[in-house]
Amino acid sequence: MLANGAISSDEYKRFQEFLEQVAGIVLGRNKQYLVDSRLGYIMAEEGIATLGELLSRIQGLGDPKLRERVIDAMTTNETLWFRDSKPYRLLEQLILPKFAGRPLRIWSAACSSGQEPYSISFTVEEFRERNPAAAPSRVEIVATDLSGSMLASAKAAEYDAMSIARGLTTQQKQKFFDQRGQHWVVKPQYRRGVSFRKLNLQDSFSALGRFDVVFCRNVLIYFSAELKRDILNRMADVLHPEGYLILGSSESVNGYSERYHTERHPQGVLFRPSGDAGE
Repeated sequence: MLANGAISSDEYKRFQEFLEQVAGIVLGRNKQYLVDSRLGYIMAEEGIATLGELLSRIQGLGDPKLRERVIDAMTTNETLWFRDSKPYRLLEQLILPKFAGRPLRIWSAACSSGQEPYSISFTVEEFRERNPAAAPSRVEIVATDLSGSMLASAKAAEYDAMSIARGLTTQQKQKFFDQRGQHWVVKPQYRRGVSFRKLNLQDSFSALGRFDVVFCRNVLIYFSAELKRDILNRMADVLHPEGYLILGSSESVNGYSERYHTERHPQGVLFRPSGDAGE
């Protein structure tokens, strides 16, 4: 809990503006409880009594380490292995067969602590085991996130018992991980080909190169309509003409970008670049 137990409306408005500026996240009205629950322990450790005092420490040329802790705390979301399942069925059943004998490049945007890119890797390698002649010749998975602490966890590929239990069967844990004491580490063959980079989705994507598949799931919902439109259009720019965009189950390009057409399949929805640069 915050030291003084309350957040003034002015402090909350200033923090909303700060978070949108640095991370693109639109923090809605009456979400003071979320700020309290995520930042209260940081403020207690730093001896900071009010949100206004915290803002004075992290804005401008303030404390960069504290600023990163605050951003990490506010942008870290719950995740699990094979989340929603449909994107992985789309990958396995529709996308991978089209890249038989060809290289495949995948971007996992806003990868958090690594569950999504490693779940992609698990899916690819299981497909390769079952269909060696139909598998891509090489698969590169580039995973990005704004949070430095999440990227460090993802690179380590080490998860505690609570994290490992979210979305995996006992058989999958044994197949994909090595157990080390109370922790589980992704086996080397599933880490191979997965790389991690720090990236704010508000920034340019050009340094990442081009992709055949982009996973950008359950993150656009936190952004303003203007930023959603910008991100989707720039993702169209880095997708190959025959590429695929996979969004979260509650997300769509409709109303935000004219750069895609929609494909509906029993396994789920895919968005394909239309080739039109639009507005």
